[in-house]
This record gives sequence, C-alpha cells and structure tokens, in this order.
Amino acid sequence: MRADRLLGAWAAVLVVAVTWPLMVPGQSFALRDMVVLPDMALTHASLGFGDLPARNVPQDAVLALVPFPVLLVRLLVIGSACAAAYAGYRAGASVFGRAAAMTVAVWNPFVVERLLQGQWSLAVAAWLLPFIAFSGSVVAMWVASLTPTGALAAASLSTSRRHLLAAVLFCSPWVVTGFLTSGSGTASPASAAAFAPRAEEWVGTAGALLGLGGIWNAGAVPPSRSAGFAVFGVLLFAVLACGWRAVPTRLLALAGLGFAVAVASWLGLVGAVVEWLPGAGLLRDGQKWVILAVPAYVRAAGALQPRLAAAACALALLQVPDAPLALAALRPVEVAVPAIDDRGRDVLFVGRPTLLARPDGVPVVDPATKAMNVVESGELRIDGRLADAPSERWARAHRDPHNAELLEQLGIGVVAYPDGRVIETRAPARALPPLGLMLLGLWCGTPLVGTSKRPKLTKN
Repeated sequence: MRADRLLGAWAAVLVVAVTWPLMVPGQSFALRDMVVLPDMALTHASLGFGDLPARNVPQDAVLALVPFPVLLVRLLVIGSACAAAYAGYRAGASVFGRAAAMTVAVWNPFVVERLLQGQWSLAVAAWLLPFIAFSGSVVAMWVASLTPTGALAAASLSTSRRHLLAAVLFCSPWVVTGFLTSGSGTASPASAAAFAPRAEEWVGTAGALLGLGGIWNAGAVPPSRSAGFAVFGVLLFAVLACGWRAVPTRLLALAGLGFAVAVASWLGLVGAVVEWLPGAGLLRDGQKWVILAVPAYVRAAGALQPRLAAAACALALLQVPDAPLALAALRPVEVAVPAIDDRGRDVLFVGRPTLLARPDGVPVVDPATKAMNVVESGELRIDGRLADAPSERWARAHRDPHNAELLEQLGIGVVAYPDGRVIETRAPARALPPLGLMLLGLWCGTPLVGTSKRPKLTKN
C-alpha cells in the first residue's frame, strides 16, 4: 500500500512537471503551431475543405464546437499525461519497474519537443498510445485521433474488428476530404528534406531517434539536448533493450515500423513519395513516427529488474532534465485577432505572413485562421528557395489584390490591406460543406461503435 502511494505521488510529480503551464490561468494559448482561442470558428479549413491540406482535422472543428476550447485543451493534455502514467503503472512488474515505465511514458523528448512545437494533440496521442496498447480503449483512440498522425498511430494498435472499424471511422474526416479537395496533402521533396529528423549533440541523428528526439525544428528543443544530454537517451535505449523479451511482438514490430519511416525520412527516401501520393504529406515530418515506439519502450521499462529499472528512470529524466523549464513557453498569452466584420465570409489578408511573432519573438500561426475563413497561402521557402508553392486561390488573389471582380469570382468577401484598409466585395458567405459536417458528426459518434464492452487493462 505504501509503495502504491509513493508511485501515485511520483505520477503526480511527473504529470505536473510536464503539464504545469496548462494549469496557469489565462484565456488563450499560442506557441508555434498551437493557437487556441476562447472563441474558435467552425470554418471550411477546420472541416478539411480549406485552401490547404487537412492537417488540423478534426481538431480545430472540435474546438470550434465546444463552448470552452481552452479548458478542453487543458483537460485533454493533463488527462492524457495521467493516462500515460497509469499505463506505465500497470505495465510494471515491480515497484521500480512501474516507476521506470511511468517515467518513460510521461517524461520523454518526443512529447516535450512536440509540445514546444505547439503540436499538443500529437503529444496527447503519444501519451495515450501506451494506455491504448494495454487497455484497448476506444475512447482513448478517439481522443488520439484529433490529429491524423494520432489517428493512424492509434489504428495501428487495433486488436479486433470492432477497433479496426472505429479506427477507419476516426480517420474518415481527413482521409475523405484529402482525396476530394485540392489540398490533397502532397508536398515537395525539398520540404520533406527540411522536415527530416535532425541530429543532436554527441549522438547524431540515429542517436537522437533512439532517444525519441530529433525533431526537425531546433527552436522547439530544450537547451539540454543541445548541450549533449541526448546521450542519456542512447544509454536509456540500451537499458530498455534488456527488457525486450517481455515486449509483445506486435509492439516491437510497430516500433520497428516507426523507426523505419524516420530513418527513411533522414536518408531522403520519402521525398518522391510525398510528391505524388495524396495524403503522403503525413510522412514529410518523419521523426514524428517514432511515436509508434512509445508503447514498446514503456513495456520494456516495466519489465526491467529493479536495479536496471532505477537506472532507466534516472536516464529518462536526464535525457531532458530541463523539460519543466523549457515548457514554460506553453503558458497562456494574450492573442490579438484582427477586428474584421467577416460575417462568415472568406477573408483575404494582403501581405500578411503565415507566421506571426509573439512579444517574446516566438513564431505563432496566424490566429486569424482560427477565428474566420481565411484564404491561406501554405507557401514554404527554405533558404530563400520555394519548396512548397502557395495555394492556387491565394496566389491568384495576390496577382491583383485590388481587382474586386476577380476577388469576388474567387469567393473572397473581405479584403484587408497592409495599410489598414478593409474593403468588401459582393461575394457572400459560403455555406459550410455538408460532407464536412457529416464526417465531423460521424467522428463524434464513432466511440459508440466500440464501447459496448468495458475494456480490461492487461500487462501484455
């Protein structure tokens, strides 16, 4: 009983250490890819029918439906971290094994770096995967599927026809729209190279991946990783390898698949695929697929003998010891949204960059895209060279942004210029796509497919 209390206290320490910024009072979150406003709009883009690929489907639509989106994000992030800790507890064969599994599940470079990149829903998926692997929870799969990558990762853990059917339905909002819209998810080889895994100090790219690190953006990496602490991740991998016999074959296979995709991205082998295959843009950021190794890592940690488990616990902390300090960037901030009377119409911001900057200089996705139907660019330049071309509608509008007739033909109802002028065309607000609404409703109701039986946690 005393051991359980100590483990419960340790779980609380871990969860609070990596999610405390979400507990700070505030009305909005804004950090790189993350923009969560008190009032989110249900837009064409949030349903997958915007100018760009459906990368935030159904996440943004769900946040637009609920009355308190900021609170929901807080609950999802903190709750998923708690689920990871609980899964680690159930995966352990001893007190030290449980502590190690909990630590590996909650405190790892993958979730820290993805949170710092603003990809909160991907971090949520990473925390939920061990819980899904050990419980088969359809509800956890549902939450993980807020992001396409999380949906596929959760689907890979399906163990029954019921789970597989639920996984297919969870993926439908972005799969269907990806094939029906012009934003099919293709990308260029140059952009795939830009988003490939990144080497870290003393361990290179391979070592960074073994420690579940190596995100492409160096700005989203805690300082300790650049100071050589990533070496502890390689040592952790060596220790976890001692427990591989206790890891189910399917989890080992998934881990191998995740590393294979990440390594292929590192070697430049996915460039041609993302260029011609619709939806393959999901492979562009190859490092994120090491998410598939998280359940195997947790299970291996839980199976270690006490001394090795204690070492694994220490190494897991040491590979990113400054996580709580680095994650302070997640604290709520004030977000300014352009005061435009759009009334549901499509808005074109002439000359407005895709990424803005917070007062502290950290880049943030344009908050306007979460509050109204914005004509988005999606252009990507690397070292001054065009890697991904802008969306067709944005490009056509910017060729002659003062031509009201052209803008009206493009369905743009409001135009905001850099000098502060705002003009209106006769283009009306477009109705939300019925198919997008239907797919969103299907996603919301899918958990009913697989929750007729209460899942039982197991140690396999």
